[in-house]
Amino acid sequence: MATALSISALPYPSDPLALFAQLRQRSGAVLLDSGRPVATGRYDIMSSDPLATLNVDKQGYSTIESQTLTPPDTLGDAFAHQAWLLEQLNVEVPESTLPFTGGLLGYWGYDLGRETHSVATQRPASTTLPQARLGLYDWAIIVDHAKAQAWLIASDARRKHVQRWLAQPAPRGAAFSLTTAFQAEMTQADYLERFDRVQDYIRTGDCYQINLAQRFSARFTGDTWAAYLRLRHATPTPFSGFMAWDDKTVLSLSPERFIQSRHGQVETRPIKGTRARGNSPSEDQALAQALLTSSKDRAENVMIVDLLRNDLGRVCQPGSIRVPQLCALESYPNVHHLVSVVQGRLCAEHSPLALLKAAFPGGSITGAPKIRAMQIIDELEPCQRSVYCGSLGYVDVRGSMDTSIAIRTVIADGDTLHLWGGGGLVADSEGGAEYIETLDKIRHLISSLE
Repeated sequence: MATALSISALPYPSDPLALFAQLRQRSGAVLLDSGRPVATGRYDIMSSDPLATLNVDKQGYSTIESQTLTPPDTLGDAFAHQAWLLEQLNVEVPESTLPFTGGLLGYWGYDLGRETHSVATQRPASTTLPQARLGLYDWAIIVDHAKAQAWLIASDARRKHVQRWLAQPAPRGAAFSLTTAFQAEMTQADYLERFDRVQDYIRTGDCYQINLAQRFSARFTGDTWAAYLRLRHATPTPFSGFMAWDDKTVLSLSPERFIQSRHGQVETRPIKGTRARGNSPSEDQALAQALLTSSKDRAENVMIVDLLRNDLGRVCQPGSIRVPQLCALESYPNVHHLVSVVQGRLCAEHSPLALLKAAFPGGSITGAPKIRAMQIIDELEPCQRSVYCGSLGYVDVRGSMDTSIAIRTVIADGDTLHLWGGGGLVADSEGGAEYIETLDKIRHLISSLE
């Protein structure tokens, strides 16, 4: 028998982060944060205490932690396990326009895409985090910043638990601080040597574009929630997120949507083309205009738009793919970006998870053609990417989904923080400028943590 869920209004929180802080130390606590007051952010989604948790290990093997659910042995890959898990959420959901009423919340790491596309790696793992970690949630708090409203969706039994949790004071953690400075895994010379090898691959026709990234690491002490608050204050973005368990944390400040699917309508918003913000209004405007008129950055963006049109075309209705926005300017506290929008209509026989599998990982963080680009990335980058360049998001029990591209993302693993900066390289890229761009993208994050 299905469990009935109901929706009840909550006071609109002036500080949604303070609301989540009361839940953050509960098992499986997760926050999808719209980065208010960024214009493109609308909903915050938060929950905890999942019915089950799926972990995908380094070999792509899925395990499900649950007191009540035992999956069959013949499910197949990680996405099949996710689909099975979602089917176990036996709830009766009221009519609602809320984006999430129960389902999967968590992350899909970049390296899960290597399993999907059979791209082998010779590189060591950069963290001990699993390739993916997703919880099955039967309740959530939704905050709508466009309407200044908030709701709790839950069963009667869950509602009593949540109300009790929210009545307790927020836990206080130890003060956060770095104990070492961030150190780059590659020197500038290392980066430029790899840049030259990408150019060789482009000249010989192996690829058209490669997204090359470098990793930075530092030791820390204290509470990673305090670190997230610093990052969020410095760089509010519409596809942010926080989840922590054991001695591991994902702190994402992403500006980029990967894939949204609602009522069969699919949208992806690739970012390609970046300039740092200026030190004065006139300099800032000049940098934005230079980005808008750059043939190199526009070509970089259009290549990925074509790749994503192809990815979506594998599961969308023929003739439904369109590009309503091409290379529009979006500005954030640290950088200007060129952002395009690709839309399509999902075929009735395909689920949002099938869509995610077909397009994962996002073309904006691989290059083109995708599989060859992933092989070259594995050859040139010193370690695996972990959560970086994967996705955070949700898959709703009613058949909708929204996911980010996990750029501007910090990983806490034990007492070490890792973050990456990268960018797309094409034939007319210039090595020194590309190296500086990788630093520009994460400068705000590093300075806020320091």
